Amino acid sequence: MPKRRSSIAKSPTSKKRKEIRVWADGCYDMVHYGHANSLRQGKALGDYLVVGVHSDEDIMKNKGPPVYTEQERYRIVRAIKWVDEVVEASPYLPTPENTLDKHNCDFCIHGADISTTPDGTDTYGAQKAAGRYREIERTQGVSTTDLVGRMLLMTKQHHSKEGDISKINSSQLIEIGQGPCARSPYTGVTHFSTSNRIQQFSNGKVPAPGDRVVYTAGAFDLCHIGHVDFLEKAREQGDFLVVGILTDLEVNRYKGSNHPIMNLQERALSLLALKYVSEVVIGAPYSVTDELLEYFKVDVVVHGNSEIIPDVNGKDPYEVPKKRGIFKCVSSGSKVTTSSIIDRIIENRLKFSSRNTVKQEKEIREIQEAHSSSGNTND
Repeated sequence: MPKRRSSIAKSPTSKKRKEIRVWADGCYDMVHYGHANSLRQGKALGDYLVVGVHSDEDIMKNKGPPVYTEQERYRIVRAIKWVDEVVEASPYLPTPENTLDKHNCDFCIHGADISTTPDGTDTYGAQKAAGRYREIERTQGVSTTDLVGRMLLMTKQHHSKEGDISKINSSQLIEIGQGPCARSPYTGVTHFSTSNRIQQFSNGKVPAPGDRVVYTAGAFDLCHIGHVDFLEKAREQGDFLVVGILTDLEVNRYKGSNHPIMNLQERALSLLALKYVSEVVIGAPYSVTDELLEYFKVDVVVHGNSEIIPDVNGKDPYEVPKKRGIFKCVSSGSKVTTSSIIDRIIENRLKFSSRNTVKQEKEIREIQEAHSSSGNTND
C-alpha cells in the first residue's frame, strides 16, 4: 500500500524580496544631528541608503561658500551609521536618470523644506513627477545656517579664552539681525531633547562578554573631521567605545567665551549618529573617576593630542586611569579642531554673513508657512 502523502505540502522556494535602495543628497556642510536624523529616516524606508554629496564648486555656485571642504564632507557622511554608500560630487540638480537610475535606487528622500536652484526651480521636481520622491520629517531647532550664525557672534579675540571681550571695539562685532542666530550660542539655543529621539539614535547595545571597553571624554563641539578621525582611532583600541560628553558649564569653564557652540543634547545626538561610537555618557564628570571606570568596566582610557586642562581643583583629570596604567594618548592624524573651524568662519565672515542673511530669511519664511498651513495662528 503506497504511503499517504503528507497534507502539509512544501511550498516552492519563494523569490527573495527585492532590496529597496534609497537615495538622499545634499551639501552636508557643518554636519549635525539634523542631517543624521534625515539619513536615519531614509534608511528606515528601505534596506540600503546611498547618499550623494555635492562638490564645493556646485555649492559655491548655488548657495555660497561651504565651511567644510568636500573631502571633509565625504568623510563625515561616510562615518554616519545609517549610510551604506557615498557618491562624491553628486549633481546639484538631481534627476531620476543621473541619480536614481544610475545608482539603482527606487526613490529619493528630502525634508518638507523646499529646495530650489537660484532660478527657483524645485530641485526634486523630476523625481516628484515620476512618483519617486518621499518626504521625511525636517528636524526642528538646528540647521547649518543656525550653526554658522552662532559662530558669527564671535570675533577672533572673542572665541579665544585669552581674549577680553570688554576691550573689543564694537565695529569688530558681527551684526546678524534679530533672528534665531542673534543669540548667545551658549544660552540661546534649543535645549529640548526627548527620550524618543535619543532612543532613535542609540544602538541600544551593551558590551559582549570579553569585549575590550574604551573610554574617552571631551566637548566634541561641532561634528568635524578631527572628531571623526579621533573616534575612529579610539575605537580601534577596543571593541566598545564609550564617549563622555562634558556639560555646557564644564566646557565653558575651560574654553571660555561663547563655547560650546552646540549644547549638550545637540552634541550627544551628533556623537550617537557616528558608527564608531557605542555609547555616550551625557554630562560626564570632567575627571575620570574610579566609579566611572568600574561602572562601565573600562579597559583603556584614551585622550587625543590636545592639551590636558586641569580640573577646578588643579588636579590632572586622568590621574586615576594613569595610576591604574590604562591611560593612552591617541593621535587622530588630523589638524582640524573646533577652533580652526571657527577661524574659517571669522576669517571669511563677510561671505558667510551675506550667505547666512539670505538663508536665515528663507528658513524663517518656511517656518512661518509651515505654521500657517498647519492652522497655527498663535503669535
